[in-house]
Amino acid sequence: MEQNHDAKTPEETINGDHNGTEHPPEKSANGEKSGSEKEEKAVEEQNADPVFQVSVKLPHKPYQIQVMVSTQEQVQDLRNSIVELPDTFQYSCFHLEHKGTRINDFVELSEVKELIPGAEMKLVEDPYTEKEARMHMVRVRDLIGAAGDRIDTLHGISAGLSLHDTIVPPEMINPSTHNGKRSGATSSEDSHALSEYDFNAPASIQTILPQIKDSPPKTVKSICVSAWNPPPHYLRQKGHLLYLQLTTNEGEQFQITSHVSGFFVNKSSNSKFDPYPRPQPKSASAHSLLALIEKLSSSFQTSFSSLQEYNNRKDPLANFQVTNTIPANPWLVPAAESSLLAHQPDLTRTQETYLMSGNENAETLRDWNEEFQSTRELPKETIQDRVFRERITSKLFADYTDAAARGAVMVARGEVAPLNPTENRDAQIFVYNNVFFSYGADGVGTFTSEGGDDAARVAVGKDVTGIRVVNQLDIDGLFTPGTVVVDYLGKRLVGQSIVPGIFKQREPGENQIDYGGVEGRDVVAENEAFASVFAKLSKQLRVKKHDVWDKEGKKHTLEGSVETKGLLGTDGRKYVLDLYRLTPLDITWIEEYWSDISDRDAKSSETNYPHRMTVLRPELIEAYWRSKMGELVKAELERRRSPAKGAENADSKTLHDTNGNAESKAITNGNIQEHDETRLTATGEKAESNGQQERVDISDFGLAFNPDVFCGQAPQSDEEKEELFNDEKEVRSICSFLRQNVISELVHDLREGDVGFPMDGHSLARLLHKRGINVRYLGKLATLAKEQSSRLEALNALSVQEMIARSFKHIANHYMKGLPAVFISSCLAHLLNCLLGADFNQAPKACLDEELQVYYTNADWSFKDLDVQSLRAKVQAEVHLRYRYTLDENWAENLKHIQLLREIALKLGLQITAKDYQFSASSKSLTNGGTNGVSHHTNGVSSRKKKKNGDHDLASQSSESLSLSSPTTFSPDDIVNIIPVVKDACPKSTLAEEALEAGKMSMMQNQKEVGQELLLESLSLHEQIYGVLHPEVARMYHQLSMLYYQLDEKIAAIELARKAVYVSERTLGVDSNETILSYLNLGLFEHGNGNTKIALIYMRHALELWKIIYGIRHPDSITTINNAAVMLQTLKHYHDSRIWFETSLAICEEVSGRNSVNTATLCFQLAQALALDQEPKAAVNRMRDAYSIFLSKLGPDDRNTKESESWLEQLTQNAVSIAKHAKDVQARKLRRIQFAPGITLGTRPQPQVGQSSTGTALGSDPRELNRIDSRSVDELLRFIEGGGETSKRSPAKKRSSRGNPKRRGGLLGNAV
Repeated sequence: MEQNHDAKTPEETINGDHNGTEHPPEKSANGEKSGSEKEEKAVEEQNADPVFQVSVKLPHKPYQIQVMVSTQEQVQDLRNSIVELPDTFQYSCFHLEHKGTRINDFVELSEVKELIPGAEMKLVEDPYTEKEARMHMVRVRDLIGAAGDRIDTLHGISAGLSLHDTIVPPEMINPSTHNGKRSGATSSEDSHALSEYDFNAPASIQTILPQIKDSPPKTVKSICVSAWNPPPHYLRQKGHLLYLQLTTNEGEQFQITSHVSGFFVNKSSNSKFDPYPRPQPKSASAHSLLALIEKLSSSFQTSFSSLQEYNNRKDPLANFQVTNTIPANPWLVPAAESSLLAHQPDLTRTQETYLMSGNENAETLRDWNEEFQSTRELPKETIQDRVFRERITSKLFADYTDAAARGAVMVARGEVAPLNPTENRDAQIFVYNNVFFSYGADGVGTFTSEGGDDAARVAVGKDVTGIRVVNQLDIDGLFTPGTVVVDYLGKRLVGQSIVPGIFKQREPGENQIDYGGVEGRDVVAENEAFASVFAKLSKQLRVKKHDVWDKEGKKHTLEGSVETKGLLGTDGRKYVLDLYRLTPLDITWIEEYWSDISDRDAKSSETNYPHRMTVLRPELIEAYWRSKMGELVKAELERRRSPAKGAENADSKTLHDTNGNAESKAITNGNIQEHDETRLTATGEKAESNGQQERVDISDFGLAFNPDVFCGQAPQSDEEKEELFNDEKEVRSICSFLRQNVISELVHDLREGDVGFPMDGHSLARLLHKRGINVRYLGKLATLAKEQSSRLEALNALSVQEMIARSFKHIANHYMKGLPAVFISSCLAHLLNCLLGADFNQAPKACLDEELQVYYTNADWSFKDLDVQSLRAKVQAEVHLRYRYTLDENWAENLKHIQLLREIALKLGLQITAKDYQFSASSKSLTNGGTNGVSHHTNGVSSRKKKKNGDHDLASQSSESLSLSSPTTFSPDDIVNIIPVVKDACPKSTLAEEALEAGKMSMMQNQKEVGQELLLESLSLHEQIYGVLHPEVARMYHQLSMLYYQLDEKIAAIELARKAVYVSERTLGVDSNETILSYLNLGLFEHGNGNTKIALIYMRHALELWKIIYGIRHPDSITTINNAAVMLQTLKHYHDSRIWFETSLAICEEVSGRNSVNTATLCFQLAQALALDQEPKAAVNRMRDAYSIFLSKLGPDDRNTKESESWLEQLTQNAVSIAKHAKDVQARKLRRIQFAPGITLGTRPQPQVGQSSTGTALGSDPRELNRIDSRSVDELLRFIEGGGETSKRSPAKKRSSRGNPKRRGGLLGNAV
């Protein structure tokens, strides 16, 4: 709101402020209207252009400011912008007036009468209330840097950390370099970020640790609530609100009274109470506490300015508080003794709860359920209504998730008294902060026949997923409770908003539930009032209206699963509960691996799956529906065309795409998208045939599933039995579709390089879920990967690692569940020693405080009995039990220690001290042990490699002494903190997503002006609805940056990519796979804009992160290393570039094989690099290898074969010529070979994991990616002889790296 925007220059719009108020006006509105213009014209311009500038008059210096506003915003947004400006920091208690009339803070600016561009508003200071005085005190403490460090039970150490500014300091990012010219010298003598880069060196933990920085300037010594606070009753009557105590940098102490009129220095001392104003000349008063401090301390203004300069060294995105989501918590943190974690004395830290909440602490108590439901009932007719509604919804879900997670932590630690203390622990319920908590365990026997505690744990996880789906559908008249699932200290807790009437005792004969199963499936309730809203829900979820039978054999017809319940609240609203069975069971899995508990043979290991809650994913249901619909459309078109046998089947390929890519059209990030089911074209979307749309009516296509099949239903009549049999047949069909189609297609896509390859467990799980595959199929995925090509060895390794990490999580949860919180770190350290530290100590012993043990007589100490062999046996058994996969005999020796430790830490919420852990007797560093025993194709780091002496970290000075004194790898002190792992039910913004998709569609239709406007509108909506610091906004920045780069808007692309880095780091993690992708693309965009040296810094950091989360030899790292080689060629570092090309080729040979087309492509590139490095013989050999592979794989007539043959001939002639002539001839020939890296060896932005590597939003021709070189043979001949010009093509049309001609984009197009 503080800066001007111009839709015609996207980079200026993107460079706007960070409060989410950017809008894409069609022309600038930064000037005031002349006095001669008519007011009606100004109003018309305001309506046409919603962003304009207004003046705000101030009571103090500078007396007036200019602010950009939008008619779509509330006055409250304008207030927030004012208080964030440096000139208006002091204001917090005020109102705004326009033409003498007070403006309501909660109306939209469009509702303010006669508010036109250039209008003048007045800021009027208001009297304080006690709450406003307390908030002002908190704000001033934060502004002047007096707040100190805070200890938060929910947010861990270094929460919301960003490393970007330590990697590339802001002073290096000079706007003057963004001018399309290459910054940095091009001389080969200059150094670069990749100098002497060691691919085999272990990853450095410094990569993800914050650097020790200078202390911020101190503005005051202390400011806190005085010991005289609160005011006595008789002084409250006179307007006294608070008493404060200030100690300035000069050492003077002042007692300050907070009064309704402002703040003044009083006559009190530490021993005398006299809260009245001091007499002249020592009196001082001001409306703002900030202004008063400035009067009292002569050095304050200087130190405060220095503090602002200190804070401004970082990008605002690195400093803003994360409010609309839980900030990412790093799993590795500095040692406790590090200056980064220094614990400073701060008396007011103990008073912050009072300052935030008041004496009664009543201000934080909110009626969450009423807020949720009233927000859902907000109007949504207009765009403005939808923006406001979705914005409030996002903020409400963030607040509720925060409150529920904090409450769950307290419950898990035993700090909240249960409502039913006489029940067993798993059955106890709690209420804290108006949130209802219960354990995710089978405390009352509801799931006894389904698997007990395991089934209950899965059910609550599926329930929160189901609620998220229902929230996304946003069905009128149907309400859901706020729901959060929290995993903490081995316990799973569910926090729900309290539905009015859920605890109400009904009259005898009335059911507690109004619709669905009351007591399991024994008693079923029907209510016509629920039938209509449940029918809407079932239609969207593909749930069939079906019959169920109660224990007496009475038939009931339900719109949803019998497990899904409807409750009529005392507020008159219809609530839907227990949404863990929205989809049918995976009956194939159940029949194969499950048997009833009572019939189970203890010796059987094939039918002992832990639970029966194996429901299918909603994404699979949608993909199957699309597949069947495609078959129907195809059959109908074939029937229509059958009379005309001579007609061409122009739509066959389109129909194939409908079937093959069903899930990509129907599912976006795991959320069901709505479809128009009444009429559909041949592709299921919009396809044209001979200029006309050939439509098929699918209004009768009603494929839906009965979620209650295979659940003990007992139909009575033959007709009912037949219908149930047909329902069961359909469910078996979708189970078969999952195994035979979906999983195999995913494996195929990963093998062929059609989608980005997952880097870690999180990205792998997201990819599976997006395709509709449950994580329990990891074993099958690993088996398929093991049986197929070498490219999938990485998938096998990643799947096995994920299974081991998840199995360890279940084992750790089992042992932590019965332990007091103070012994959790001892338990985890022992378990980690048995799993990861066995090579260092074969017989680790648990470290326990025996004196403390005597206080906990009921604790379960069984974890002490675990040893290395028993834990390995448990892990092996757990992997087989849950994933039906048998680990190799030497699996424990092949662990990638650091990568596995990271996965375990993220799953359990651990924050571990960053130091040199010894995973084997010979290891000397954190990651050497992490790679010991790992074959080169999965990590690329030999176990014989040792860390160089120059590598250090924060604990290097003490690592050797620690390792000598400690007999184990981990000690309890290494587990610094445990944070809750939270799952929420917050829906995504449909409005923002619609604008994004519309923008992409316009781009594909070559309507660039409209498309850019829609994309900017989508960006503005994302920022307004989510707030800037949110994972969805990070993904939006990422996508939009790629789109702008493809539009050759390089500066805008760089700014968006940089924002994506900041937000990804702070909300997803400094080492998340999405953060790595953001760094890689930022590096590519900087290179494309000529800032190659900065680009190489980003590339190096991304590769170091890659080492930590996977290892350097990842299938998609080939693209990254290749891109870095191209950048080095740009800087004319030909020798270094050649080394990087050789590394890329070496990894490609391991992944794809020595005789693959991908390897041939890289051989071609390496041959060019060798020629540039004056190695003609080696260049000939590599080009011969490329030609041989192309000839054998693609045949002599393929263009790639012909091109490589031509290059081979010329390189051979050149090598012979060099051998025969003197060195001056050699110099004259070779030095004139100036390959243009931007043409022959281009770089390419990298899509996200699971995203197609070739399909772009702009519909680029994939054939452009299939060519080795776009120039003719004659041009190449002239080029290599130095007798012709390079291609005349614009640098904006750079080719991607040479791809696999058989595939869309090939391996090098297969971005991460």
